[in-house]
Amino acid sequence: MSFGNYARKVRDRSLPYGRRVSALRSCVQLYRPIGFYATLGFLEEIAGPYQRDEAALLRALDVLIASRSGWHADMRDYARERRQAKQRGQRIPPINEVNPTGFPRIWYGAARPAALYALRYWSRNGLPALTATSDEIAATLGTLVTAVLSADGDLAPQQRQLVDATVTELQRRVRSDLWHHDQGAYYRAWNLLKIARLVKTASNHV
Repeated sequence: MSFGNYARKVRDRSLPYGRRVSALRSCVQLYRPIGFYATLGFLEEIAGPYQRDEAALLRALDVLIASRSGWHADMRDYARERRQAKQRGQRIPPINEVNPTGFPRIWYGAARPAALYALRYWSRNGLPALTATSDEIAATLGTLVTAVLSADGDLAPQQRQLVDATVTELQRRVRSDLWHHDQGAYYRAWNLLKIARLVKTASNHV
């Protein structure tokens, strides 16, 4: 079923309330910019206890729809820019160009607060296991997560440079042939990259 169909079920007062809450969770399955559980938690933080309060449920849906609409607008802009670039002969996008197509990397409309929320979630669920290794990059990332959360996103210029270097190294790992040699290491690098991008978003004051 589509996002729109689930959204209509959330708004349908003729349905049992539990089904409407379940429909919101299905919307989040289809659009989860900071991960499924973190997205649900962030919605509750913004909208209130949607599991038992109808006004909060509708606010949560509106917040989710607004973010998703921002993502769709970004994808349309990117597609238009790529068409124009191809007309100029630039067939291959730059390696560092952010392509929003496929899945969103930020929460549109609340990128920094959502990234900070997701990092707090990761700190409780998964990050300790990912950083409990001899991998220097993982250890550095763990330190950066602690720093960005402690400072509510305010990192020093040197720390921001370290974030950029960490993202670059993890991108290199993910784009290598690691998948063919060690799938466990690949998924670990992929999760570390997601966290590193969250740190970058959380420390971005633009």
